[in-house]
This record gives sequence, C-alpha cells and structure tokens, in this order.
Amino acid sequence: MRDVLTFILAGGRGERLDPLTRDRVKPAVPFGGIYRIIDFTLSNCINSGLRRVYVLTQYKSFSLQKHLLSGWNIVSSQLGEFIDVIPAQQRIGSDWYRGTADAIYQNIYAIRDLDPQLILILAGDHIYKMNYQEMIALHNEKEADVTVGCIPMLKETSINFGVVEVDQDNYVQGFQEKPAAPKTIPSNPSHIFASMGIYLFKSDVLLQELQLDAKADSEHDFGKNVIPQMLKNKRRICVYNFVDEQNRPKYWRDIGTRDAYYQANMDLVSMDSEFNLFDKAWPVRTYHAQYPPIKIVSTQVGPGAVVDSLISGGCVIEGGLLDRAVLSSNVKIKNNAEVRNSVLMEGVIVGEHAQVQNAIIDKEVFIPPYTKIGYDLQLDQKRFVLTASGVVIVAKKASVEQ
Repeated sequence: MRDVLTFILAGGRGERLDPLTRDRVKPAVPFGGIYRIIDFTLSNCINSGLRRVYVLTQYKSFSLQKHLLSGWNIVSSQLGEFIDVIPAQQRIGSDWYRGTADAIYQNIYAIRDLDPQLILILAGDHIYKMNYQEMIALHNEKEADVTVGCIPMLKETSINFGVVEVDQDNYVQGFQEKPAAPKTIPSNPSHIFASMGIYLFKSDVLLQELQLDAKADSEHDFGKNVIPQMLKNKRRICVYNFVDEQNRPKYWRDIGTRDAYYQANMDLVSMDSEFNLFDKAWPVRTYHAQYPPIKIVSTQVGPGAVVDSLISGGCVIEGGLLDRAVLSSNVKIKNNAEVRNSVLMEGVIVGEHAQVQNAIIDKEVFIPPYTKIGYDLQLDQKRFVLTASGVVIVAKKASVEQ
C-alpha cells in the first residue's frame, strides 16, 4: 500500500540480552535456528502487503545491515517499494536517538519526502504474526488519530508492560508505565491491555505531535510521552485488540530479556506450539547461506537421536542426543554428547561425552569433551552468564575449559 509508510525501530542497545548483544543489536540476534529476530516483523510487513519500510538503526548495526542487504532485497524499487536502512545521522542536532518518538522525529524528512497518509511504527524485537491490514481497517473505521496495538495480559504482569487504559468502546483514556496497581479492561477486570509498541498514526497528526514533543522536556517516548500528550490534546486514540476469533490473545513475545528469549525458543519445539513456523499461508522469511543436508549418524556407542528439536542445515549429530534443542546451522554434536533444553547457534561444536542443558551457546563456541554446562550452576556462574531463572549463556567465541 503506497499510502502507508512503515518504520521499524531497530536501534536499541539490548543491554538486558547481554552477552548476546555484545557484538550485535537486539533485532539481529539469531532466533529459532535460521532466523534473526527482525525477520518476524519484516515478514509481517511483506505478508500484509506493506512494502515501503525504513529500518532505523543506531548501535552495533553491522550484523543487522549485512543480514538485511543479503536477505531482504526482495522488493521492487521500480514499483516504489523498498526496505531501507537509515542509521542515526544527527540530521537535526548533535544527539543520537533519545527515545522512540525522537527516532521518528529525527527522520521526519523521510515522511515529508514520501507524503504518506498513514505511518505505521513497529518494534524490531518481537515474535508474533500480525496482519497489519486488519489494524489499518480498524483505524480507518474508527477515524482514529492513532491506533495502539495491545494484547490482553493478566493484571499481575502489569509491572512488565506499558498499560493502556480504555473505556467500554476501547478508546484510550490513559497510559501507565509498568504500574503496580494497573487500570484493567472494563469488560475483563482480571486483565490489562499491554502495549505492544505498535502505533498507526495519521501522518499529519504524527508530524504535529512530534514537533510538540521535540520542544518538551521529556524522554521522547511514544508510550510515556506522546500518547499522554495526545490525550491532553483531545486526539482520538483507539486500541487494536490482538486476539483471535475466540477472543483469546494471539501469540506475542517481547524477547527483550534473556529468559524471555530462551523461553520463546523453547516454545518452538513443543508439539502443541502456539507459534507455527510451518504455516505456508504466513511464511517467515530470512536469509541464510547454502548448507548441506542435516546428517545423523550412528557410532559404536549408539545411534544419533533427536527428540522434540529444531535442526538447521549443515548440522551433524554423530551418535549424540538432542532433547528439546534448537540448533542453528553448522552445529556438530560429537559421539555420545547430550544437549537438552538448549539453544545452540551457528558453528558450535559439542565434544564427545560433553553434556549441555538449560543453556544458550552463542556462535563458534567449542565445548571440549566431557565438559558439563548447566549441571553445576555455582561453577557456571564463575565461567559464564546466568539468567534469573538459571539458564546458562556462553558468549560468542568464548573459551570453554573442561
């Protein structure tokens, strides 16, 4: 649709995902074996027919830019389509992006250049499937100035989200940032509306509100500042409720923390996974290099075995065991090694008789024979990074001692 311009915010530091973000921005972190996190938002755009997309980057963006240039050159510039990367440029001052709203404001020239009717603003670090055309249809039907994507969550989770207060008709009345005592949904008092970081604006309204916010002493954030400012200005703000036909929340994960990232990967290996990677009607696109087929071989110790796992191309399992594991490309599991409840990224080698459980192993790590990871958390805490729930994270190219 030529009347919609999309911005994907992909410039955050991602400090809560350390050490996975030491060398890359959060949307570029590998996920689900062959994907990067940003692939899910971009696939939503393409599947929704939105092919004019700017990706705003800032910190450690090389890996992300390389991925986008290699794998997302699928639109036609001759038809006015694009997926373009815009790095922070300090076009209007000496500051880098100071918040989500400021990131758009600093690229206001791109909006004026294309003069769209609607501006869709998305986060680049969420896992979900959404047809944005449904949100656009509601926005137009409600004649809203801005529509905010929201998902029902139990009110006990409010301290983790921005909470949107609504009236009986789902028009926004207020916004609370991670409140302990949240405003609940009028028709469902046990639940809140959690903001998904998705905003659909009328273009002229957005430009006016950004100009006002730029002059204000604020954090220049859409949820904390711009939406409350718009309420004061009597703007019409409605909620797009991200639920299915049975009014149940659809799958959506903000994987901004290490435990959330781990759990979202583990969601994929469940037999009854809520998130279907194999849905041909809504494909998730990505780029990955050409690899040979997966190879599972028997050894003198016994056959290679795979249980409830995802395995990417080029992997070799030599008499080892995988149980609820997510393997990126070119991973090697040596004779009699075991990997359980873990995520292994590209180029990881698990040596003979080594055991790994409840772990995330970043790229190009060699785990020596007979090494154990995830079995002695006191020892692991001295060597690696532990999440709040006790998942072990081994950084990219880290040296692992037996």
